[in-house]
Amino acid sequence: MEALAQIIPKLPANFPVPIIIVQHISPHSENYITVYLNKLSKLKVKEADEKEVVKAGTVYLAPPNYHLLIELDKTLSLATSERVSYARPSIDILFDTAAEAYGRWLIGVLLTGANHDGAKGLLKIHNFGGVTIVQNPATAEVNMMPQSALDLFHPTKILDVENIAEYLVRITS
Repeated sequence: MEALAQIIPKLPANFPVPIIIVQHISPHSENYITVYLNKLSKLKVKEADEKEVVKAGTVYLAPPNYHLLIELDKTLSLATSERVSYARPSIDILFDTAAEAYGRWLIGVLLTGANHDGAKGLLKIHNFGGVTIVQNPATAEVNMMPQSALDLFHPTKILDVENIAEYLVRITS
């Protein structure tokens, strides 16, 4: 959550793309992270809803205990299928489906975390021609997730968390 709190507030109110986030949280968690980020953000932050159309300038968070998928028609979908890398929601599932929906127009960002979730999905984004950003493992609170991605491939950028928002603004302008 600290990494997100360093990125989301730095994005301008007119940020031209949607942000879709999977955060590993307890299945019984309330929407604290949504409320917290909404207070910090110039963008609207909300929990994702089934069949919701993805809109620019909005931050969507996967609800607790649901995988968040992107359909080919750019709508959100929720699933309670098996855990992936011990997680539901799974970053890999989001990245896999987003890569298929957005192809080379997708930007994937993998931040701090304590398992391998997200590395294979980020590689898929890379293979589909999208931009891939990995938090510098040396500056991550827990380096396992970003290091897992770096063990698989060389991403577009490896950045310290405090530089990610600036890079996102620059490449989406």
